Amino acid sequence: MSIAVVGIALGLAVMILSVAIVTGFKSEIREKIIGFGSHIQIVNHDTNTSFETVPIDRNQSFYPKMDTVQGIEHIQIFAIKAGILKTKENIQGAVLKGVGPDFKWDFFRKNMVEGRVIQISDTATTNNILISKYMADLLMLDTSDYVGMYFVEDPPRMRRFKIAGIYDTGLQEFDQQFILGDIKHVQSLNNWADNQISGFEVLIEEFTQIPRMTSFIRNNYTYPIFSDGTKLRVESITEKHPQIFDWLNVTDINVWVILILMLAVAGFNMISGLLILILERTNMIGLFKAMGSRNWSIRKIFLYLSSFLIGKGMLWGNLIGITLCLVQEYFGVVKLDSASYYLETVPINLSILHIILLNVGSLFVTVMMLVIPSYLIAKINPIKTIRFN
Repeated sequence: MSIAVVGIALGLAVMILSVAIVTGFKSEIREKIIGFGSHIQIVNHDTNTSFETVPIDRNQSFYPKMDTVQGIEHIQIFAIKAGILKTKENIQGAVLKGVGPDFKWDFFRKNMVEGRVIQISDTATTNNILISKYMADLLMLDTSDYVGMYFVEDPPRMRRFKIAGIYDTGLQEFDQQFILGDIKHVQSLNNWADNQISGFEVLIEEFTQIPRMTSFIRNNYTYPIFSDGTKLRVESITEKHPQIFDWLNVTDINVWVILILMLAVAGFNMISGLLILILERTNMIGLFKAMGSRNWSIRKIFLYLSSFLIGKGMLWGNLIGITLCLVQEYFGVVKLDSASYYLETVPINLSILHIILLNVGSLFVTVMMLVIPSYLIAKINPIKTIRFN
């Protein structure tokens, strides 16, 4: 029986680790992508997919009061323009993302490796920018260095920026593109008025509510066609980067495969253990039957005993699984190749709800798997077993 208990303990530990790692991985990657583009964007309704955007008016009925809508955390303005960063030795294409005083810096503060985030006001224009560690290493730049950025215009235009901070998200696809600066630079380079922007970014409270909130914003705020012929378009982050989110959703299949395999292993271990118990106690079962005990009463004794052993295994499984998760979460023992996985260590999302569901589900499935083998008790003949004894 000890083998069955060990099997259940290891199976549950593996299930806890699998769910914690996969949900942690998905959460970390989602957070990085949303940090660059928010949950939902409101932009011009055109077919342009380049970084040279058609402006829209920031003076909309929903801005900034959309912050007060239930389920919406924050709304902020942005403007983007592509250019080329140039030093004496190197050049690198980049996208200047201009942000305003209302920009929420939490994500970039969390991922800062040097320097600080920039302060943007409604009046004065700052030349400070944030640059990624990838670009800083490529161009051999550091905080407080100056770098020129050239923009393709007729004639070409240049801005000289000072690096205030360096961030590193590990998401190279975005790190090698975006620098953050004052939105007034983009407006000036595009000859836009102060009220013209590329669009709005909307942060919501729950990632799972993206489809509902996208439909809500689309139906309530972006339906009119304005006097200049423009119309607003609402696009969620999952629609903008479908390949990344489809890849993340595929990881759910891996979790279900692991859960099913581990439950099957634990169940068959307990079935073997129950059969051994029944065979070892054949004489006792015959005696109980001879004294008038019903089959169901005897089956319950063995099911209760099996449940006790399952609970013992689950106790050890929880202890092992949760301990390993906590060690990884706080010490980052297992490392990852950030170029391939976008993360430096294996992420952990240890949820009490997940642990409860895994325990309840495992107990229910394994006990249900024992019901059929327990019918073997009904086949035992009390006369033959007592005579044999």
